[in-house]
Amino acid sequence: MRFIIRFLNICLVTLTVNSVLLFSLLGLDVFVQVIAYTVLGVHFLIFNIIPTLRSYPSLRLKVLGDGAELLLIFLISCCLSIPLAVYAILSTIDGTLEIPVLVAYCIIFVLSEGLIFCNGIIRVYCTSIQLGIRHRVLGLALGLVPVANLVMLLIIYVKVSRECRTETALAKLDKEREQLQICRTKYPILLVHGVFFRDSKLLNYWGRVPAELVKNGAVIYYGEQQSAASVENSAKELAVRIEKIVNETGCEKVNIIAHSKGGLDSRYAISKLGCDRYVASLTTINTPHRGCIFAEHLLGKAPDKLAVTIESTYNAAFKKLGDTNPDFMAAVNDLTYSRCAEFNENVPDIPGVFYQSFGSKATRTRSGRFPINVSYPIVKKYDGDNDGLVALTSAQWGEKFTPVYPKGRRGITHADVIDLNREDIKGFDVREFYVQIVSELRERGF
Repeated sequence: MRFIIRFLNICLVTLTVNSVLLFSLLGLDVFVQVIAYTVLGVHFLIFNIIPTLRSYPSLRLKVLGDGAELLLIFLISCCLSIPLAVYAILSTIDGTLEIPVLVAYCIIFVLSEGLIFCNGIIRVYCTSIQLGIRHRVLGLALGLVPVANLVMLLIIYVKVSRECRTETALAKLDKEREQLQICRTKYPILLVHGVFFRDSKLLNYWGRVPAELVKNGAVIYYGEQQSAASVENSAKELAVRIEKIVNETGCEKVNIIAHSKGGLDSRYAISKLGCDRYVASLTTINTPHRGCIFAEHLLGKAPDKLAVTIESTYNAAFKKLGDTNPDFMAAVNDLTYSRCAEFNENVPDIPGVFYQSFGSKATRTRSGRFPINVSYPIVKKYDGDNDGLVALTSAQWGEKFTPVYPKGRRGITHADVIDLNREDIKGFDVREFYVQIVSELRERGF
């Protein structure tokens, strides 16, 4: 039914935008033209208000989906109208078509198609999350460039329609399993961030993941440690946080899911600071358990003056953002290959705590955004397959290791695996990835 309505809309819109030319060629009398224009005008108005009859799980997706449909009809009707436009111009040149008819045709065509385009692009620009600033700017910049504007518009349509399908499918899945509460674990989830970031209410480090987990029954807490400090000092902050959660909620234990350096902080807190009695499981995501060879190399090669400048600049900036005692160099040093080798000897896993890990890799420089796209080839040279920062072999730890290999050529970067950029990646639904992790913890009795 949806495709039938789309076909009818394409036919009627194409007829509307070319009506002046077609009615002139057919030689229709005034009465017939009035009726035809009335019918086409009513349809055109309804189509611009309600482009589809399809229902969506939210108002945002409804506006987005209808906007995408408007852009699609605009693209198709423009392409179908090209032969008629060429014919009109040639007919005017040889005198077959009168100039006033051509002028009227051009005015109706431009106004009609312009209205459909503006209607669609405004809806899409206002509601799309995946489109990004780059595509929005390119769309505006190429708007008046023939052919390039249609190509850019097709790219925009593909992105927003994919976003609409993905979000709709996930909403449908959540509705179907709503009663199951598959993420309602025995113990709450503690999300522990990596280095150079903080837990912020304005910009969640974990992107859209926490909301999806909560929707499926999870109880979420955050590590709230400072952005940069030695593993030992970060672990001390984390230990205080864990004990506070347990004491205030009576939950007895927590399930830690930690990303990057957060995994090392968590291991230290469990092994050295007595948190094993408060932790049921530790799941690490792209954590450099065996360190980074490239980090050690860069530290060895970097001029002392440059290192001091970077350290002081970072520490000063994050003091203003709330860190009480940021220590950039201590955090970086604890991620080196030699320091992690020493760490692994002195920080053993504790029996009774379930340890598991996940690791991903990028496949090329273009896999990630800046600065991941810059660091990827450097890490590749020294550490091998990596996510832009952490080698796949370094991420492996615990009783169970699961490599994340999505379909396609893109791969999954260090930022992708925590949904930092809120980007939908073909073959990898990051929100569902975490839902399944937590669901499996629930099945294990944690």
